[in-house]
Amino acid sequence: MADQSLPIQYAVEYAVEPDLTADAFIDVLERSGLAERRPVGDRPRVEAMLRNAGLILTARADGRLVGVARSITDFVYCCYLSDLAVDRALQGRGIGRELMRRTRDAMGEGTMCLLLSAPKAIGFYEQAGLKRHEQAFLFTDLE
Repeated sequence: MADQSLPIQYAVEYAVEPDLTADAFIDVLERSGLAERRPVGDRPRVEAMLRNAGLILTARADGRLVGVARSITDFVYCCYLSDLAVDRALQGRGIGRELMRRTRDAMGEGTMCLLLSAPKAIGFYEQAGLKRHEQAFLFTDLE
């Protein structure tokens, strides 16, 4: 396997990538640690996740995908940031925060932006200055 480390100095390029491939998405999920909470072993499901997303923003360093923000949105009322993943080797350098900022900026004026945190990421979101929303409920297991 080729060395995939990045040079000490690198520029991160951000882009909207609606055609991000399942392979690239799965790879960054694995390198970020988020794969343990996503159905990466079910390729058709991952492909549908990408196809049905309203907004996919990416971060690339030297052309290599190092971060992704995948959102479900109508661009006027609500935006659910479903997946925020940054390569572990580059976490703590502002990439996740910038992906969130660009997601918010892509939304229409007054659009509510929300996300659910993976347990291990709560500290990141608190440190980033996000406010907890106490009125959130899961209804996945509603009988």
